[in-house]
Amino acid sequence: MTSAPSTPTKSSPPTTPYQELVVMLKQTNLLGSSSAILSWDQETMMPSQGLAFRAEQLAQLARFQHVHATDPKLGDLLGECESDSQLMSDPLSSAAVNVREARHKYDRATKLPVELVEELAKLSSLARHEWAEARRDSDFKRFLPWFEKTVELKQQEAKCFGWADDGEPWDALAEDYEPGCTAADVEKVFTPLREKLHKLIMQLTNSSTKPSGKFNQHKLPIDQQEKFVRYVSEQFGFDYTRGRLDRSTHPFCSGTHCNDVRLTTRFSENFVIDALGSTLHESGHGIYEQGLLYEHIGTPMGHAISLGIHESQSRMWENQVGRCLAFWKWCHPKLTDFFGSAVDGFTLEEVFGASNIVTPDYIRVEADEATYNMHIMIRFDLERGLLSGDLKPADVPGVWNAKYKDYLGIDIPDDRRGCLQDIHWSMGSMGYFPTYTLGNLYAAQLYDKAQADIPDLHDQFEAGEFGALKTWLNKNIHSHGQRYRAADLCEHVTGKALSADPLMQHLQGKLRPLYGI
Repeated sequence: MTSAPSTPTKSSPPTTPYQELVVMLKQTNLLGSSSAILSWDQETMMPSQGLAFRAEQLAQLARFQHVHATDPKLGDLLGECESDSQLMSDPLSSAAVNVREARHKYDRATKLPVELVEELAKLSSLARHEWAEARRDSDFKRFLPWFEKTVELKQQEAKCFGWADDGEPWDALAEDYEPGCTAADVEKVFTPLREKLHKLIMQLTNSSTKPSGKFNQHKLPIDQQEKFVRYVSEQFGFDYTRGRLDRSTHPFCSGTHCNDVRLTTRFSENFVIDALGSTLHESGHGIYEQGLLYEHIGTPMGHAISLGIHESQSRMWENQVGRCLAFWKWCHPKLTDFFGSAVDGFTLEEVFGASNIVTPDYIRVEADEATYNMHIMIRFDLERGLLSGDLKPADVPGVWNAKYKDYLGIDIPDDRRGCLQDIHWSMGSMGYFPTYTLGNLYAAQLYDKAQADIPDLHDQFEAGEFGALKTWLNKNIHSHGQRYRAADLCEHVTGKALSADPLMQHLQGKLRPLYGI
């Protein structure tokens, strides 16, 4: 793909309803992108005493954005565009896609009162801070009032959107993250997948042969870790002239457009594999954002399809690439380049094995590939209960702990490593978590197709060449914007409907030999 221009080109005044529509969409997007930068700053650089005013800033921007997004003129322009048979003749053209997706967003936005939008934005800013403090002190009771208010407002939001007669409140919120996805659909995927994963996890954890985990307890200076993970993400294709990497409590990817993508990660002295995985994960999100086409900024064609597809990109770079043997054949010598004699004695086999150890544990973002989806299933169960009212926020710690015992066979020692570990609910992101597992499923299926199209892909990885995969993803995923819905894109690229088989084949094919099975 060609490099994006560094500054916008001056556009001509709009002369058609479609051109006017695009101008309005881009104006609304400018407000949203400004909010994104303020949110990024809050998590990375803002002084703690700036919180109250920042919450007011974000609430005001949310109000302005909602007013723009629900402007009746926008509805009129959409109607004019929809009646233009020539404009809409090809449903996959950029114009038709922009009209279709803009209509979907407009119809949803007009169901929400601006006061609710503003209140949610303000609450999210304040609740994120309270969550971080409560997590630090492992004090769920401190966060509980904020959590209760968040759940209450998200229930109100779901009611505004509405759901099908045979659906439930969770469906109404999931639509913002994975259009067309329902709890019933997720359950159909999760139930058989949980059984297969449980069987595999039991086989691995009961095996007498296990990879060495010594490297995962080895202390390495954090400043050197940061240089190392930044180097690897740059080799993968994240462009640091159009992005940056900072530290935060919870790793994330943010920014405003393809030329301004913000990544964060986190470090601990004795777990460089976690820092590498987190950074590669967020770099995968960032590579997707940088792969969106510059000329479509501010329109649906310049936005990602869904969080499930977005997650497929991060999980692919983190797992299919960053945990494979071919990658470590290239990366293992780089450890010495960055850490010197501090990594003497760690063989390729030890480091590769350490990056693929399967151990049921508390923390989702540190979970191995085999147990990761069990973490997601637990959160999905809780979200459904919270939104339906069957589960009270105050009861979450007890139910959380019981499910971890049931699903992964472990006892949760405290709230910090239990129900306070994720930032998402403090942000009001509910209906969100299953996109992580959907992303794992999409990643495995898309990666199989990439390997079929690039037969020497792993040979390239061994040589430190990752550009062919990035180019394949740019062409087949990123450049389409929202041209296809997630399931349609999967079938368009792979020729098959989404299936759990590629993921299970990937996990079994790599992990069973490592565990002597």
